[in-house]
Amino acid sequence: MAVRALAGAEPVSALAARHGVSRPLVYRQMHKANAALDDLFSTEQADDQNKVLFSLPFTKRWLEQVTLGLTMIAHASMRGVVEFMRDVLGVSISLGTVHNIHQRAAQRAIAVNDSVELSAIRVGLHDELFQGSQPVLAGIDAASTYCYLLAAVDHRDGDTWAVHLLDLKARGLNPHYTIADAGTGLRAGQKLAWPGTPCHGDVFHICQQFETLVNIWVRIASGVRTEREALEARLANPRRRCQDPLLVAELVPLRQLETRSSQRANDLRTLAQWLERDILSLAGSERATRQELFDFIVDELHQREPEDPSRIGTMRVALQNQRDDLLAFVGVLDDKLTAIARAAAVPDYLIRATCLLHRKPDTSGAFWQGWNRLHAAMGSKFYEVWSAVSQAMQSTPRSSSLVENLNSRLRNCLTLRRHLNGSRAWLGLLQFFFNHRRFMRSRCSERRGKSPREVMTGEDHPHWLTLLGLGALQPGQS
Repeated sequence: MAVRALAGAEPVSALAARHGVSRPLVYRQMHKANAALDDLFSTEQADDQNKVLFSLPFTKRWLEQVTLGLTMIAHASMRGVVEFMRDVLGVSISLGTVHNIHQRAAQRAIAVNDSVELSAIRVGLHDELFQGSQPVLAGIDAASTYCYLLAAVDHRDGDTWAVHLLDLKARGLNPHYTIADAGTGLRAGQKLAWPGTPCHGDVFHICQQFETLVNIWVRIASGVRTEREALEARLANPRRRCQDPLLVAELVPLRQLETRSSQRANDLRTLAQWLERDILSLAGSERATRQELFDFIVDELHQREPEDPSRIGTMRVALQNQRDDLLAFVGVLDDKLTAIARAAAVPDYLIRATCLLHRKPDTSGAFWQGWNRLHAAMGSKFYEVWSAVSQAMQSTPRSSSLVENLNSRLRNCLTLRRHLNGSRAWLGLLQFFFNHRRFMRSRCSERRGKSPREVMTGEDHPHWLTLLGLGALQPGQS
């Protein structure tokens, strides 16, 4: 029917009447048959699929580039590289060859890592990572994210940290200060190696610890509420023939416990929000005021400590012991704001108000009302002051969260490796890769399209594969 309709041998109405169907059905069959004929006799699609776009010269160095690219960029396993070479490229390569390629690249990478001068680093971020049960010491530049320390060790005590920090000091590393959590070995090692370098507290970990405490009490309150609701539903069951005095007696203390636990959870949540948003936030009051607020938080926790000594007491002791370290960044920021006020000849309170204005989103009416008030008070100096305050705040780190980011990136590369015994070469290659791979995107415009080493030193360098002695990359296809 479709063929006769396409050939025009019969009118469509006659074909529909002879086959007992409607004319729209005949037209649909015509379209299907026409499309099938087009696909059958058209060679354009087949030519597009089989057309040679470009050719690549298969050299030994190029295959080494592919091998390293698969493992470092695509996080493929070494056996996955063997399979890819065999199935996609038709190249036979052994697992030992893949291993040897990485070993040679790692030796070159370690040599490059050791040759980089570290005097440009102003703020260092330190932490202890773990691969399985083995500790890994890590250090990162806060400004450029350059990783200057990544070493698997047997112990994470003060002597081990001191040895590695002294080696870095010999390469020019002399930061103004560092940021780390409350690890005793880490801080003891820094005192031994760099006695004059302060170690600020990490606000990220303490806020996470407080948030964990809040969540525990929220779950406790939720559990008590669920138990109380179940007991009330049991007592309200219409099939019950009589009231159970024991169950009724249990309900009264259960309601009291629910009230206390809910109130405790709300109190702890409020204190955690004050600590994070008012005391440890970048935009805030001067150091003396924050110290008073910090002591108030500690005192409130101390009053509630008898109800949960193991958890609330631990949180209170951690805050009390780390107060000066956690608020050390405020002193750095206060000095910068004082310098801005002196350079711009503007009163200190206006500089502080400019700093506090950064807490409000620029989409709110309160932000623009504050903007207009400060502009009216400072006149044409306001734009210069705003830019200087913004820069001062951006250049004042408060946490070592970039090390946690490094840990998340390491996980992708170490997933297939259960242990790191004797793998200084592997970690050295990863450190080299992280420092010389260029950022494809970043919230910081100065990092976009550059590697951490380029951001730190201000000097360009070849592609990381070229730095490993594997020659130039294939030219891009236009």
